[in-house]
Amino acid sequence: MEKRLLLLFTLYFCSYSTGQEIKIPDNFSEYSIPKVGSEESFVLNQSKDCYAVKKENNRLIVEKASYYKEDSELEIEGGKLIGENKGEWGGALYFQPKGEIKKSIEIKFGNVVDIFRFQNKIYFTEGSGIWGSLYELKKDFTYRKIESFGDALEASTVFNDIIYIVSFHGFYKVVNEEAILIFREQFWRNLYPNSVVVFDEENIFIGMRSGIAKLNIVKKTINFYREKEL
Repeated sequence: MEKRLLLLFTLYFCSYSTGQEIKIPDNFSEYSIPKVGSEESFVLNQSKDCYAVKKENNRLIVEKASYYKEDSELEIEGGKLIGENKGEWGGALYFQPKGEIKKSIEIKFGNVVDIFRFQNKIYFTEGSGIWGSLYELKKDFTYRKIESFGDALEASTVFNDIIYIVSFHGFYKVVNEEAILIFREQFWRNLYPNSVVVFDEENIFIGMRSGIAKLNIVKKTINFYREKEL
């Protein structure tokens, strides 16, 4: 009897922890995934509507976003880190000390996409074109390359001691400093993903130009949602 109760509890817990249903906003409907290189894909690429995703109180929030991704920032002791990504014109990682008259310090030249804390350390992602990299930033502003990707990195987030990264046309997770490719050559290439949130590995959402995507990396499925026309 005790073993049966334990089994039922375990099944319930697993179902609750990984099978939660995350509500898609009411103003979005599911659409078929466009074929890469199709006329529909081109139309989506030309759209001025961009959407960013975020998580609040375990709810999915979708907001209109800037056509171009804004600089990334992270407050640290004595000032803040600023990451610039200007595409073909380059960019850099800077440290801006507190105080208006103090000049910023360039740490690294390159297109910096995201800066974030992970396991009591600071990391940043860099990339454009057909390449990208993940770095650890040291306290003395030196840096160490963790992993190189044959793909431009677009957005990242941290969940349960794992780094999740959406790239120009793929999706990765980084476990113990090892990058694992989950999806490649996906429809969002040329839709410029700008944000990613993780509720669990069956509910991962990506914000991009023209809509949002839902990833289930357990079942290896992808769904695409667009805002309803009024």
